[in-house]
Formats: sequence, structure tokens, C-alpha cells
Amino acid sequence: MKNFLKMVLAVICGILLLSALTFAVFAGLAGSGAPTVPTEGVLKIDMSKVIVDEQSTPADPLSMLQSGGTNIVTVGLWEAVQAIKAAAEDPGIKYIYLKTDGNASGAARSSELRKALQNFRETSGKAVVAYIETPSTGSYYLASVADKVYMTVHPGATTTINGVGSQMFFLGDLLKKLGVNVQLIKHGKYKSAGEMYTRGSSTPENREQYQKMVDSMWETMSGEIAESRGISVESLNAAIEGLKLCLPQDFKDCGLVDELYDRDGLKAQLAKLAVVEDFKDVKMIPFADYAAAKVLPGKGRNKVAVIYANGNIIDGEMEQNVAGDRFASLIDKVRADESVKAVVLRVNSPGGSVLASDKIKAALDKLGETKPIVASYGEYAASGGYWISNNCDKIYSDALTLTGSIGVFGTVPDFSKVASDLLHVGVESITSNKHGDMFGLMRPFDQAEYNYMLRSIEDIYDRFTTIVAEGRDLPKERVDEIGQGRVWTGTDALQIGLVDEIGTLQDAVAYAASLAGLDDPASWNVTAVPAPQTMMEMMISSMNGPKEDYAVSLKEYLSQPRILARMPVEIKFL
Repeated sequence: MKNFLKMVLAVICGILLLSALTFAVFAGLAGSGAPTVPTEGVLKIDMSKVIVDEQSTPADPLSMLQSGGTNIVTVGLWEAVQAIKAAAEDPGIKYIYLKTDGNASGAARSSELRKALQNFRETSGKAVVAYIETPSTGSYYLASVADKVYMTVHPGATTTINGVGSQMFFLGDLLKKLGVNVQLIKHGKYKSAGEMYTRGSSTPENREQYQKMVDSMWETMSGEIAESRGISVESLNAAIEGLKLCLPQDFKDCGLVDELYDRDGLKAQLAKLAVVEDFKDVKMIPFADYAAAKVLPGKGRNKVAVIYANGNIIDGEMEQNVAGDRFASLIDKVRADESVKAVVLRVNSPGGSVLASDKIKAALDKLGETKPIVASYGEYAASGGYWISNNCDKIYSDALTLTGSIGVFGTVPDFSKVASDLLHVGVESITSNKHGDMFGLMRPFDQAEYNYMLRSIEDIYDRFTTIVAEGRDLPKERVDEIGQGRVWTGTDALQIGLVDEIGTLQDAVAYAASLAGLDDPASWNVTAVPAPQTMMEMMISSMNGPKEDYAVSLKEYLSQPRILARMPVEIKFL
């Protein structure tokens, strides 16, 4: 008994000690405030750190405990660009040192950062110096904006500058072998999302649209790289097509980097640029710290709200992705907030649930009756992402954004052969009406049931094209012509009238403020919706662990009937 009591007491003491330690850590983090930065130094932007679309967030507390106290933060795109603008005006910033290895920011976000760095060079006269070790298409695209691009002299680095590409996977043949019959009902010859589960290869239309997309993206990126490096697009493509970019010396010979350095050589060069004798005297200022210290909330009472629609559009109230009911409620709160004078809808979504998309659009339409709304497109504003945003007063898109995908599809799986041939399970349905088991997932549709589903699909497509025609002031026939589920890059979307201008989040915010008559920048500030998580919310979220992405998982398509407005495949920017 005594041993038992000792054990219980030891457990209780351990729990109390752990609780006290955890509280101390989080209290310390919460009370740390904005970091202090040197008054003079080199601003270091390391792209292996996280730059996200949303507003900056503090350190992830659980990650800090797991990593021994490492300060893991995210820097929002708005804050990142504002920090670069502040650095241009800061006499203490000597130059920007840009490390782009590990860049995971995506094409459109990298493009916006690239524009901000270009503006830094042009407005300040100060240099941007980039260093790469394992260049990829994405990391080099960003690095190429620099005045000087340096690369490691050491061999063995993996280089993956191969252009822009996408891989499509098709499970149709596998599912058929397993006895799963996915019934696909769609409108739009380019609406190919459901084909992943019904085919073994792409349709000619799907391949056509993706070839056009990657060609358009590479045309933009290669043109910017060539202009920055003072070379021709033809010579850049020749180097890539000829697999000439293998060794560090190859990059220098082809004009893509200026010098090759080992570790000591790089330090000496960075010290020279900072006009100090030794690298130990170079004060490197971490970008996240600089952004936190320099990008402060405005003092004006008036606000421009940036609503971040990031992720798949799903039903319900979940905090992850763009949950329809939750987002409609957030939009209603923005509408009721009298201090919010204008709104920017920042869309970074490939779409998803039709039901959720229409709920969000209805809330935005009500908001638009009282306040100007300007759309800003990130990586994706496709299908459901375009559904919710096409009626904004103006649409800004990046050239590399993927948008459009005006189409709709539904999937209804049939597991009858899995039950009978694979599991040897007999299934019988007893229903009060002829079609009572049509969604029981244990038999294929008959023709009448297929036509029933098709009627719903056609009705939704008609609504989609109608709201786009009204929102974009286009003939409905024209919307149908450029619709059909086809995905476009921002560059092509501008030419066909789906967006108004190629521009950044900063451009969208400035224009929204002007629509609200907020001419004095000191009279207003930007607020993020949804607001960044508090330290306690982050702690609870971290402890709960990551949530399953229901909108894109196999379970989403095969567990029950679905009608979705979503683009087929996301292009990965490596």
C-alpha cells in the first residue's frame, strides 16, 4: 500500500512539475513581445523558413518544445513585403542577403516576393545578393532577381532546374481491378478532377489544358529570369533542354551565377559588401525578427480587412481550409464592423464544395452591398475559388496564378463488385420506393438515376456560368466558351476577361483603400480575417495534431456521393 501511495504521489508531482514548466515556457513566449534588432546590419531572408499567405504568427509552442526552443515562426506575405519596403527606407540596412534553397512559397507567392525585391533594388539603390547551393526551378527563379547570384563551389549538390511541370495520377484501372466503379457525372470537357478515379490516362482535353498552363507559367518565369540575368530566353532554354546545368561551373558558364565560393570565400565576400574587415563583424538580421520589429499595426481607426480564403472549400465549421459556415459567419462579422471600410478577398483555393462556395458567395454579396471588395489571387483561385470571388469590384491576379476552372462534377462510387467478387459478401436492398437505394453505393446507377444526377450537375453549371456572366459583365455564351472546366494562368485569364489586372496583394489593398476614400495612409491599417491564432489557440491546435484534409482525400471521393467545383490537379512549384 505504501509503495502504491508513493507511486501515485510521484505521478502527481510529475504532472504538476510538467504543467508548471509548460506554463513558464508559454508565459515567457507570450510576454516576449516584438524582438529588438540591430540598428545597422544585413537583412537576411532565408526561404527555407516559412512565408505564408496569412498574417504572421508567433512561434509554434509545441514545435519550440520539441525542437529545444528553436524559434519557428511564419511570416505573412503582407508583412514580408512591408518589411522589404521598410528595409529600402532604413539607412541601417546595408543590403539584403537572400538564401533561396528550400523555397516552398509556391509560384505566385514567389512572384510577389520577387517583385518586392525588385522594387527594393530600384527604390533604394541598395543591393540584393543571393546564394544558392541546390538550385531548383523555384529557388533559382527567386534568386535571379538579385544583383549578384553566388553559388557553392563544392560538387555534389542536386540541381533540378528543369522548367515547370505537373504529374497526374490515374487510379481508374486500379479501382476497377479492386471492383470499385466510380460513376462520374460532369459538365465541361476540361473538368477532369473526377477522371483520376475513372480513367487510366488523361483525356486529350485535359492534357491540352495542362500543357498550355505549364507553357504559360514557364514563359513568364523564363522571361523574368532572362531579363534579370541579361541573357536570352533561347539560351536559357537551350541550357535546360541540353541538360547543361549539372555542375556549379555550368551555372557560371551559362551566365546564371556570377561567382562560385566555398564557405570562407562567401563569408569574405559578404564582409566586403558590408564594408567590414571580417565576417564576424557582419550583423545578420533575421527577416522574421525584422518584420516583427518594423511592421507595426497602423494607428488609424479605419481598417482594410484582408479575408484569407486559403485551402480547399469544405462544408461545416472546421478551422482548417475554407469551411463554408465558418467563413460565412466571419464575413458577416466584417460586414457588421463599422471600422472596416473596405475588404480584400485573398483567394488561394483550388475550390471544393459547391454548397459551401455558394454560402460564402451569398455572404460576400451582402458584404459588397455596403463595402467595396477587391479580390487578390494567390497560387489558385479556381473553380469554387473563382465562384466566390468573381463578383468583386476588381480582381488582381498574379501572372502565375491558376484560375477559372468554371465547371462542376459529381462522383458516386459503386462497391458492389468489391462486396461480391473480393469480399464474397452478399448485399440485398429492401426499399419502399424504386430508387430508394440509389445512394447505397452497392449497385450502379440505371439510366434514370444517372439523368437525375446529371440534371443537378447541369443546373449547378448553369448557375456557375450565370454568376460569372453577371460578375464579369460577359455574355453567358462567352463564359460557357471559356468555361467547360478549363483552368487558365493569370496571364491568359487577363486576356479573356476573367481577371482585371496583374498585380500583387499590396496593389489590391491600395486600390480597396482608394475605393473607400482612404487617401491618407495614416488614417487606416490592415487587419487579417481570420485573425492569427493566439498562443493558447496554437498550443491547443498543436496538441490536437494535424487534421485530415477531407476535401482532397480519396475518402472524400469514395465514401459518399459528392458534387464539387474543384480544379483537377495542383501544379507543384519545385
